[in-house]
Amino acid sequence: MRAVVQRVRDCSVDVAGRTVGNIHHGLLVYLGVGRVDTAATVPAVVDKVVNLRIFPDEAGKMNRSVKDTGGSVLVVPQFTLYGDVRGGRRPSYTAAAEPETARELYEAVMHGIAAEGVTVAGGEFAARMEVTYVNEGPVTILVDTEKTF
Repeated sequence: MRAVVQRVRDCSVDVAGRTVGNIHHGLLVYLGVGRVDTAATVPAVVDKVVNLRIFPDEAGKMNRSVKDTGGSVLVVPQFTLYGDVRGGRRPSYTAAAEPETARELYEAVMHGIAAEGVTVAGGEFAARMEVTYVNEGPVTILVDTEKTF
């Protein structure tokens, strides 16, 4: 799985003019599921998201997690994280999981985050979404379970 994790404030996702998910303080996670991902991949992503130390402590150092701060997580499915442009200008998505598998694993990540005691909201799978947010810092971290970067 691949995730783009951003520390945010006032984050929301809309589909067809209606808000389907929003948070006020925490993390925005764009989540892509790859062909090689299985249910065994989920715990690693969940652990990384809820325990990533990218929030400031009392000294201003990034030393606290979303779990430590009582923040929330908004997870947005985004298969385009598996877009490969090495062969040309039009992305190839052959490394992305099939929609049925991707949906199942996306939902498993959301359930895993909730099981950690963190409030979680989500986008709408396979929908055209509009995401609005304020990136605090800015702080943006890339996570890849295959450790390709």
